[in-house]
Amino acid sequence: MTYQADRPFTLYFVRHGVTEPNFRGYRCGGDLDLPLMDIGCDQAYLLAKQIEKMNLRIGVIVTGSLIRTRQTASIISGVLANVPIEIEPLFNERRLGQWNNRPIAETEELLKARVTPPGGEAEDDFTRRVSAGLDNLRPHLDRRPLLVSSKGVGRVLNALLGGTERMQIGNGEIVEFAVARDQGAQVLRVARPHQG
Repeated sequence: MTYQADRPFTLYFVRHGVTEPNFRGYRCGGDLDLPLMDIGCDQAYLLAKQIEKMNLRIGVIVTGSLIRTRQTASIISGVLANVPIEIEPLFNERRLGQWNNRPIAETEELLKARVTPPGGEAEDDFTRRVSAGLDNLRPHLDRRPLLVSSKGVGRVLNALLGGTERMQIGNGEIVEFAVARDQGAQVLRVARPHQG
């Protein structure tokens, strides 16, 4: 499944600041609604200052409805002179059921093999949900949106836009997705602007 853009656009993606399970190396799915740790708030603030310095001209921030993503979005918005925030629950992290609060290493190979967590969300359902969120984002694409969500959403977003590698995004990191057309084909350029 690939998202087909009707025009070129640039979308920025930020993974929320660190939560306690993230800090401990444990799974934290969309059915576990936890706040940021203090260090996660600091990550969001420092990233927001970097975004401000890079002058990315973000016109809207879109975030899932989970506390950790809304907190991150709010911190970034405050630094960027109160850029408006839109809540889109379709961008919530994948529900991981019984895999929540388990060490990431225990379930990593199962996730890569597309096994559905007991009581959780199937990979195909999660992908369809993120794709629907991307469709809902179309009216905002001219505003250089910043999407604040979770690691799994970033991974699926990359695949939907045409990325070929399994993307890893750390807490408080930003990724730039630039979608264009080249000889009729959709092409994706991915950059990590804070590392340049």
